[in-house]
Amino acid sequence: MVNAEAAALKPRPHLHRGGLVREIVETILLILLVYTLVNLATVRFYIEGPSMQPNFRVDQYLLVSRLHYLFGDPQRGDIVVFDAPGDDQQADDPLLIKRLIGMPGETVMIRDGQVYVDGNPLDEPYLKELCTTSSCQDRTWEVPEGSYFFMGDNRNNSRDSRAFGPVSHDRIIGEAVVRYWPPEDWGIVVRYLFPE
Repeated sequence: MVNAEAAALKPRPHLHRGGLVREIVETILLILLVYTLVNLATVRFYIEGPSMQPNFRVDQYLLVSRLHYLFGDPQRGDIVVFDAPGDDQQADDPLLIKRLIGMPGETVMIRDGQVYVDGNPLDEPYLKELCTTSSCQDRTWEVPEGSYFFMGDNRNNSRDSRAFGPVSHDRIIGEAVVRYWPPEDWGIVVRYLFPE
């Protein structure tokens, strides 16, 4: 009992504090470090056109991960932001966002508005309507090694690999991972998993 009372009266050791200024400086440095790391690992992307409707719409903001493709390869169904070939000499060289359809070494074909990969029809439940414009005329593309074939979800109103061909891996910026604006659209961008 006496030991308990003596322990209760014994003063606690003081923590050494560096002062308020030091804490403020450390907090600011930590915030700057986190901000820098986030900006190195991600890109913010703004949806400007209707090419990915109905799954993405104008005025949405996305967070695009640069890290996904440093540690792995793009997969069919990924929503990818890239720099399209052929725009490099134009003053307005916008980045594009499309769905990955064809992998390296595959043959992508459009026949009667249906997309085929290596002769197999591609099941695309994310499409709102069939492609009926001239951009869906019967045609075939061979995807070279190290390149990918991209198409917008709004096939009737999309400038994609049907216009500029396959896109080499070095032109890929990253994979869209999060929708963060407007608030009612917040959420993870889910990749459609194609059946093997």
